[in-house]
Amino acid sequence: MIRFILIAIFLITFLICSIPLFFIEWLIGKFNMDIKSRSSLAIVNWAFRCILFIAGTKVTVIGKENVPKDTAVLYVGNHRSFFDIVLTYVRVPRLTGYVSKVEIKKVPLLSQWMKNLHCLFLDRDDIKKGLQTILEGIEKLKSGISICIFPEGTRNKEPDTFLPFHEGSFKLAQKSGCPIVPISINNSSAIFEDHFPKIKKAHVVLEYCKPFYISDLDKEDKKFVGAYAQKIISEAYFKNKEQYYS
Repeated sequence: MIRFILIAIFLITFLICSIPLFFIEWLIGKFNMDIKSRSSLAIVNWAFRCILFIAGTKVTVIGKENVPKDTAVLYVGNHRSFFDIVLTYVRVPRLTGYVSKVEIKKVPLLSQWMKNLHCLFLDRDDIKKGLQTILEGIEKLKSGISICIFPEGTRNKEPDTFLPFHEGSFKLAQKSGCPIVPISINNSSAIFEDHFPKIKKAHVVLEYCKPFYISDLDKEDKKFVGAYAQKIISEAYFKNKEQYYS
């Protein structure tokens, strides 16, 4: 329980102390938006690394070389924990926005940092607004900003299973022409969700699988890109489970 309390104190302190930074970031953005985005990335990455340190999380990373550094990509991964965002964000090599549910937009301070980092807020109950968010994401990818989305649509609470990947998530890559990088995440729920509200030490394995372009897939796989990506992630997940947790 002590780790939960320490992380809660750190987050509250960080968000409150960062209020003056919003003005500084706004001022920087008036002259150079790229510097503003990169400074926000550095600040949030530092905060996330502190959270992982306090949580006592050990991370094994496989396939870092599979992440292109010279182009924007669409990251897609399985989703079991709030910590999935923290675990993956500290490793992005370029500006990256995450797709989040629209309700997070109402959280003060946190939502402002997310806006600074080009995150998208998806309203799953409003088709028109959802489409608008997807179009915004396509433009970000075309401008060189990577996007990360968890196509299951919500955190999967059943161990060693995968919810269907929403095919609409992959429109971001189809329309922008960017590569897709599948991410397999093992054991992230052991940090927090498996024993809520306690936060415990855990060993997480992240694997960045080989990127692929939708245009390179055969006709059948192009129809079901979500299923294709899920198969890649599933194979990596169970391979790593056997190797690291058996």
